[in-house]
Amino acid sequence: MAKATLTIGPATAGLLTELQDLFRSRGVEAYVAGGFLRDALLGRDSHDVDISIAGDPLVLGRELADRLGGHYFPLAEEQHVARTLLPERNVHIDLLPLRGEIEADLRERDYTIDAMAVPLADAASGSAAVIDPTGGRDDLRRRLIRVVGEDAFRNDALRTLRGVRLAVELDFTLEAGTAGLIRKYASRLPQVAVERQRDELMRILATPRAGQGLRLLDDLGLLERLLPEITQTRGVEQPKEHYWDVFDHSLETVRNLDILLAEEEPADRHWRRLWRELWGQLAWWEEARDYFREELLAERPRRAVLKLGGLLHDIAKPETKSFDDNGRMRFFGHADMGADKAGHVLRRLRFSAREVTLVRTMVKAHLRPIQMGQQGPPTRRALYRYFRDCGDAAVETLFLSLADHLGTVGPRVDASDWRQHVTLVNYILTKRFQEEETISPPKLLGGDELMAELNLSPGPLIGRLVETLREAQAAGEISTREEALALARSVLAKLTSGSTPARSDSA
Repeated sequence: MAKATLTIGPATAGLLTELQDLFRSRGVEAYVAGGFLRDALLGRDSHDVDISIAGDPLVLGRELADRLGGHYFPLAEEQHVARTLLPERNVHIDLLPLRGEIEADLRERDYTIDAMAVPLADAASGSAAVIDPTGGRDDLRRRLIRVVGEDAFRNDALRTLRGVRLAVELDFTLEAGTAGLIRKYASRLPQVAVERQRDELMRILATPRAGQGLRLLDDLGLLERLLPEITQTRGVEQPKEHYWDVFDHSLETVRNLDILLAEEEPADRHWRRLWRELWGQLAWWEEARDYFREELLAERPRRAVLKLGGLLHDIAKPETKSFDDNGRMRFFGHADMGADKAGHVLRRLRFSAREVTLVRTMVKAHLRPIQMGQQGPPTRRALYRYFRDCGDAAVETLFLSLADHLGTVGPRVDASDWRQHVTLVNYILTKRFQEEETISPPKLLGGDELMAELNLSPGPLIGRLVETLREAQAAGEISTREEALALARSVLAKLTSGSTPARSDSA
């Protein structure tokens, strides 16, 4: 059997040697398999090491964590699957039990490109004979995602989603027979734990081909099972300014984010011009790529959460569609209602509270950037209010507004309009990152000081006064403690019709 070249970095090769020493000392047969081997054959770097062992992963995983200074987690105790995290090495090791002989074990897997193995002892050398009973290496060469057999879907319907995710991550094609089987078993997806569905969705959204992945999910009948609220927007027409209906607009918005967030300029001439306009103006923001790569949770980067917001931003348009007296189509309140609806969807899929808040904020505020710039550059007060209200989602909402713009006009995009929108976003981001005092000015007066100076008791009024002073300071209307105190007295007088409530000395 001819040997294959494996692309494995020196640090990972050293780790494999350590693993082999441990397993050999225990008399345990071990194989490198799954996604790690697939990526090594493709020349892709991987931080996820999959090891199949003729032993108990729940026991050996704990021992491995103790020996290497990592953290141990049982992933699926009933299947005896264990994970050892090694944060200092940026690696996690998944241990799976061998189900009989290695070739029989591989035939039990889902996709051929993940149904290969090499002995652990050989893997670290960078060259090994691959055990490949299902033709995975041929499918790698042909860039095909092919299921090992129908039982894969019959036994676990999540594999339907996983097939799409692999195709999108690797930029491979689903083999025709596999696509047909996915359609056949799509109706079983709701039987799968929602957390597992969520994780596959987010891995799709984290790729640079998320829009393509959503189209594939829709074509295979998976999207309506995963996110029925999205497919309910299909056929909901929009005003003539919109090129697509609500459903296609939503998916195009995600595709636009794929392109706008790309780290290299697109090959297509049309998109290259739009991308260059954006990143030419934002050339000063050197940390932009790192910002969108930041993981809010494991394997859930900001860019994926932003695309999730893009997918859901018009989710309430069907129920808010109406016509005014002139016959003009309107969607009054769709942003506010959409935020609530998106929150319901994400809580159903067990997203974290932080992700729910980020997406709800994006959906609620997705129209604000354009509204802020209707009369020229946003005022300091408008900027302060925007960043106060949007918080951690403020930057994402700006990029959502750009993708929404392109998703509205489609191929009819006007270069001048696009430049104007990018200029607005650039202006707002400049204020955010280069003029922090506009966005978050230091307090001139705190609550305790206001209570002492104005003889007030604790209560909601104090918070209102503090916020009024900070907004006035951000707007440039006050800049000293004395000016802040004078404004507080004036506001208090108006609120209390001229009588200041005395603080109770008996309190």
